[in-house]
Amino acid sequence: MNEYDVVVIGAGPGGYVCAIRAAQNGLKTAIIDKKWMGGVCLNIGCIPSKALLKNAELAHTLRERAEEFGISFDNLKLDYGAAVKRSREVSQRLTRGVSFLMKKNKVDVFMGEAKISKDKQITITDTEGKTQLVSGKNIVIATGSSPVMPAAWGADGEKVVSYQEAILQEKLPKSAVIIGAGAIGAEFATVWSSYGSKVTLVEMLPNVLPLEDEEISAELAKAFKKRGIEILTGHKVESIEKTKSGVIVKVSGDGGEKTLEAEQALSAIGFRPNSAGLGLEELGVSMDAKGNVETDERQATNIPGVWAVGDITGKVLLAHVASAQGILCADALAGKNTSPINYQSIPHATYCQPQVASFGLSEAQAKAAGKEVKVGRFPFQANGKALGLGETTGFVKIVSDARYGEILGAHLIGPEVSELLPELTLAQQMELTAGEIAHNIHAHPTLSEAIMEAAEAVEGQSVNI
Repeated sequence: MNEYDVVVIGAGPGGYVCAIRAAQNGLKTAIIDKKWMGGVCLNIGCIPSKALLKNAELAHTLRERAEEFGISFDNLKLDYGAAVKRSREVSQRLTRGVSFLMKKNKVDVFMGEAKISKDKQITITDTEGKTQLVSGKNIVIATGSSPVMPAAWGADGEKVVSYQEAILQEKLPKSAVIIGAGAIGAEFATVWSSYGSKVTLVEMLPNVLPLEDEEISAELAKAFKKRGIEILTGHKVESIEKTKSGVIVKVSGDGGEKTLEAEQALSAIGFRPNSAGLGLEELGVSMDAKGNVETDERQATNIPGVWAVGDITGKVLLAHVASAQGILCADALAGKNTSPINYQSIPHATYCQPQVASFGLSEAQAKAAGKEVKVGRFPFQANGKALGLGETTGFVKIVSDARYGEILGAHLIGPEVSELLPELTLAQQMELTAGEIAHNIHAHPTLSEAIMEAAEAVEGQSVNI
């Protein structure tokens, strides 16, 4: 039997990062995954989707805005299949990089399905049914999550799909009903509509991107409608029926029932933890009713020597959160001093067009918490760089504590705002005020000047609006 100081089950952004840091901490480390290195994120999630979104941006510009940029042509041809193939190449390059990092850091890799016994030995079963045993003084559960798909919807991977099939298919649906207007729904709506697909976005809650600040959601809805995306918020899916040519989706809302016909339906309504079948129940690991593994602030479970990171914990289902938990966990099990993660300050980004990025409290949340707030806004319409790019939709919004000047949250929608957000999260972490951000000289012309101007607007001193 192979014996290790640390065995990580799951090679996604939480697992592989945890394994590398554990090895860097001088611990003999192994990692197990039943399918691929890099997990969902690198293989069929955040990385290939960003490649598709870049293609979509170009497609939208050529289809809808070429004349604005002085470009003309005859017989424009857009090959969606080629865009998907490019996304696969981007993904494969990164996954090969993860395999290289395992070798570089002397982490042993096992491919197969893992099952933990009561004595904490791990049986690994490969695709051919062959088994081998490993044991670890510490076991880290990093098996992630899977998309929720109601059985009644009859998912078949062709007409009714999850993001997993959608991101791999090389055929562009001529029309689609996307169920769920969170990050995945918004991003696929952007991609498919950019290529000319007729897209209807159905969301049960009152707003698209319902977890974002209400002003951000409203601005995104306006931008989506301008792109020809139909939006049905406050609507619930009652049934999905497959037909010869596609699907019939019946939805209900305040206006009664509606019948939507499309070539394809994409479910993007949430995720469930991959905790079943690992042996966690037999081991006595505490889980909530949904199957999320419960951990303390060091990522330790109630069973000594068993830890958990990433989506399986149900905290915040984002790749960068999983990686942060993985590093924290590896340092904690190595006996190092660690600081707990502040989940309220986690950055969020949605890579639709326009992009959305945020952290901390929304204006409504801050007021509900009893705080007196000051809010500063600055529109990209007044930003020179945004004008030059031809991307003027959106704004920067900073929510600040009126008494102490503390930055409570920031909410951005517009060009490349995911790249602007770290200035604000770092400022909040270092306890800077909006006034101190405003006094930091920003290069001109840059998109980041919108941050400076919004910070000045908190005190009613923005120069350019």
